[in-house]
Amino acid sequence: MKLVKYFLIFVTCCILLGAVSIFCLYKYIDQQLPDVAVLKDIRLQTPMLVYSAEGELIAQYGEKRRIPLSLGQIPQQFIQAVIATEDSRFYKHHGIDPIGILRALFVVLSSGYASQGASTITQQLARNFFLNRERSIIRKIKEIFLALRIERFLTKDEILELYLNKIYFGYRAYGVGAAAEVYFGKKVSQLTLAEMAMIAGLPKAPSIFNPLYSYHRAMSRRNVVLARMLEVNYITQKQYKQARDEPIIANYHAPQVEFSAPYLSEMVRQEMIKRFGENAYTDGYRGASDVLWKAGEVAWGYEQIMDWLGALPVYGSLLPAVVTQVNEKDATVLLSDGNYVILSMEGVRWARPFKSDTLQGKIPKQVSDVVHFGQQIWVRKVNNSWWLAQVPAVNSALVSINPNDGAISALVGGFDFNHSKFNRVTQSLRQVGSNIKPFLYAAILDKGFTLSSIFNELPISRWDAGAGVEWRPKNSPPTYRGAIRLRQGLGQSKNVVMVRIIRSIGVDYAADYLQRFGFPAQNIVRTESLALGSPSFTPLQLVRGYSVLVNGGYLVEPYFISKISDNTGNLLFVAQPKIAGECFNPPIFEEKIKSSAVIFNENRMTSEINQINHLPARGAAPIELLATKGNKKEKKQKYAPQVISRQLSFLMRDVLNSNIFGESGWMGTGWRAIGDLKRNDIGGKTGTTNNSKDAWFSGYGPDIVTSVWIGFDDHSRSLGSSSVAGVIENQISGVEGGAKSAQGAWNDFMKVALAGIPEKKTIPPEGIVSVMIDKQTGKLSKGGSGSRVEYFIEGTQPTVYAAREVVTKVETKLAVDDDQVEELF
Repeated sequence: MKLVKYFLIFVTCCILLGAVSIFCLYKYIDQQLPDVAVLKDIRLQTPMLVYSAEGELIAQYGEKRRIPLSLGQIPQQFIQAVIATEDSRFYKHHGIDPIGILRALFVVLSSGYASQGASTITQQLARNFFLNRERSIIRKIKEIFLALRIERFLTKDEILELYLNKIYFGYRAYGVGAAAEVYFGKKVSQLTLAEMAMIAGLPKAPSIFNPLYSYHRAMSRRNVVLARMLEVNYITQKQYKQARDEPIIANYHAPQVEFSAPYLSEMVRQEMIKRFGENAYTDGYRGASDVLWKAGEVAWGYEQIMDWLGALPVYGSLLPAVVTQVNEKDATVLLSDGNYVILSMEGVRWARPFKSDTLQGKIPKQVSDVVHFGQQIWVRKVNNSWWLAQVPAVNSALVSINPNDGAISALVGGFDFNHSKFNRVTQSLRQVGSNIKPFLYAAILDKGFTLSSIFNELPISRWDAGAGVEWRPKNSPPTYRGAIRLRQGLGQSKNVVMVRIIRSIGVDYAADYLQRFGFPAQNIVRTESLALGSPSFTPLQLVRGYSVLVNGGYLVEPYFISKISDNTGNLLFVAQPKIAGECFNPPIFEEKIKSSAVIFNENRMTSEINQINHLPARGAAPIELLATKGNKKEKKQKYAPQVISRQLSFLMRDVLNSNIFGESGWMGTGWRAIGDLKRNDIGGKTGTTNNSKDAWFSGYGPDIVTSVWIGFDDHSRSLGSSSVAGVIENQISGVEGGAKSAQGAWNDFMKVALAGIPEKKTIPPEGIVSVMIDKQTGKLSKGGSGSRVEYFIEGTQPTVYAAREVVTKVETKLAVDDDQVEELF
């Protein structure tokens, strides 16, 4: 009996000592444990998703892919697969499972290895959220204490939901929602039992048991999960057999982006990082891209070629290929997908050898003149045939915004984002050429001139003493008609007229006036070359300026993020753009810009212009921003500053229309839009810089303004022209410029952007009058073939009728007789 008594005392002491030790250990570790209460309001890290205005996914950023789901959104069978595999007594224990620990220990002792884990789902959750994966006794003890705490703070369903959304499943997939998408391209609710079992078996070793790495190990692990589900009666024998016999068909599935807009997506990414930090998350043929083997060398084998092609990118429709056979009539090329295709003479005929920006070689007569055996080239499919292609050296940009609020509706920053991440819409400063002319026309109209004012279209010559050269701005083409109206001067982009306009209003006044449209002062030159577009602006700055010309005169601010929400749908940000007030006709008040330089320049130029032209000065006062002030019901709506009057904006919108449609007797430089768009409510302006280094077209349609730029990133190169070497070397057969190059892209885009949108007639605002004028003199007319209706800001319309010349016919009669007549002949 004494032995039993001592034994009981010993056991009691051990228990008490163990309890005290555990308590002391808990107190020691307690200070190091994090507060598990944060799990009540935990926000799982999710990727940043960028959606279009139509709700389509256009980009996804972030190292982790996760699709947070509520427990109710996850199929019960999936939950059972996880519980059966990871913690079959999950709903019976309180964070740690003594029975599970003993069972796992027994398996180790009996088999010699650990086939079952002792950690509960709660312990795994504690480890994933609060601890590292260090293998130590202290870490395991912390895990146990944290699990006990978590069980006190959260319900079993809350723990399970967090676990299923937190756990890692391989290939950057976190949570069951992302795992289903990554491996099977499905939603969790669409998975079969076999697929659920495969995913449920991944957390033990995602890098080993996934089917993309090892199919046989994945099958084996899946079958273990199915067996555990059968053992705990979650599935029947029939379900088990059916799922076990099902093959695994898994592939890596990238995020399903609806369409690619990488330049705009990158702008969004950078803006999100700025807001939230890192947590947000054609010319002549230049020849083959590479030569893999030359004539006389051993040709590469199929596998070697495929390895080479597999490392090359794909640029949109341009595919890398290698020439494997070639003759006079065609060439056989191998694509990166393993298919062989044929290049015929039709597909290579365009490829005249590139010699310079203004010179090309002769048109090829046979395929072997262009491509050769062993060359790596680029090809593209045109209808049902394959054509030779090349990655262009020239680049382009397009940006389109809503002029009423500045919302960016389309943006292309270059040929291909993978080829160059340089965003030419926002980062590229390029000379704008004649695209600047509408803004300078607005400046002179604001001085009291009208669209019927007459300017002299004759050559200009001026000696530049500083440069020691003679400056001779010329029209393009270099033809001159004498006196023409301002409307025709802009419609046909007459350079000498523009220079005379600058001389009339003064360079400083014009330079200051440009700032109204949001153009940076540091980019505006103060010389007469300003008239011909020597300043450099980005396409985004330019399209913003054109919006002012057509939206009633309001300087809107371009924006590209309409709203930001977290993964629970809570709105973190909603755009509140300042809108063009014309749409709502609010009251207007004046807000003056404090700029002594502007005031001095304008007052000085006002005096000069009055002395020269004897016209009323409409811009005599300091520059004023006409901001809008809503009534009480609209006090939350903010309006963009009004920088030119509605009347002036209407005139500019109307004269830009003439740049496309012209009028009787002449065509506008943008005439190509007539046949392409087949609508009358459009307008725009071409632009080409010296030597065709930059080509522009900017224009509008109903509720849209778009600018297009084409050129080389290398400023020393020009779009130039093409001519045939050795034939007519000096003959220019195709000059590139705004009308020929950039407008084609503008037309194609606007045709799609305006599809289904009815024509919108612009109604003249109050303060605009229309009268019949004589097109030759710009004065009043009583009608006739030489007349047209012209718009004027009230008070500037002509008051004098054009004088009609009376022609006197003079006849001379010879007083001679018949004999004298005979002598004359």
